[in-house]
Amino acid sequence: MYSLECAHRAGLAKLLTRAPRAQPKQVMGLTFPNPVGLAAGLDKNGEHIDALAELGFGFIEVGTVTPRPQPGNSRPRLFRIPEARALINRMGFNNKGLDRLIENLQHTRYRGILGVNIGKNADTPIDKAVDDYLISLRAVYPYASYVTVNISSPNTKDLRQLQQAGELNALLSALKSERESLTIKHRKPIPLVLKIAPDLDQEQVETIAALLIQNGIDGVIATNTTISRDQVVDLPYGNEAGGLSGAPLAARSNEVIKQLFQALHGRVPIIGVGGILGTEDALQKFDAGASLVQLYTGLIYRGPRLIHEICRSLNS
Repeated sequence: MYSLECAHRAGLAKLLTRAPRAQPKQVMGLTFPNPVGLAAGLDKNGEHIDALAELGFGFIEVGTVTPRPQPGNSRPRLFRIPEARALINRMGFNNKGLDRLIENLQHTRYRGILGVNIGKNADTPIDKAVDDYLISLRAVYPYASYVTVNISSPNTKDLRQLQQAGELNALLSALKSERESLTIKHRKPIPLVLKIAPDLDQEQVETIAALLIQNGIDGVIATNTTISRDQVVDLPYGNEAGGLSGAPLAARSNEVIKQLFQALHGRVPIIGVGGILGTEDALQKFDAGASLVQLYTGLIYRGPRLIHEICRSLNS
């Protein structure tokens, strides 16, 4: 990230990369210049938006941000498993807090599609989690193209409990009501997106789909990292605690996307993420029902050429 920022400030990034051919796509009432985005987690504090935009992404998602700054979990907390083209992280929503993110968003020159991913502080009791999400939604609303509600990280204690029907309905209902007030205040509607885990059974996926429709949520990101270790258990670092991303996640992510697509009946668009390390991986996400895709681990292993390869494959 430091090198990318230096290249951007020196005016070199534009020389090293070329913007993919425009492939405008209308999703959630927004026009995406191409359907390949950056997943949340890489630029948690929105410090490198302008530099990342020069890599050719069709949209960028920053965060996860929490209302108050927090250091995250103890180090080491990030592990590469190159034999499986995978990562394990247990970062724990390490970020500099809402105030710092807002300051950075105010200074960015980027005018493309910008998602802001929000979460709860680790020391906020789970029964008070809604308050954290509402605080963040109010703060980022004027600056975001869409807001993602992250309830699926495995690295914040009890967070995934919010995916259960009762808790999720209460959260989505509160966010929907607040969004209605903010739409009037700021004179613009901002799409709300929910990010879910891959470690859900079909009944849970169908329940979530029904609640998305019921509460008028505009999109769903499938999926976050997995707690499964089936494909890396015998590899170095394979048993480290945290969320597994990369190639071992691809099949499960695709299955959840298929289940969502069938349950949503086209009423809520899906953003596919998880295990995209080549064009075929991205095409499988689109075939499963995704309207857009996001990269993280694939970007780490493949670099920005992956963005261009996927865009070219969609043109062929």
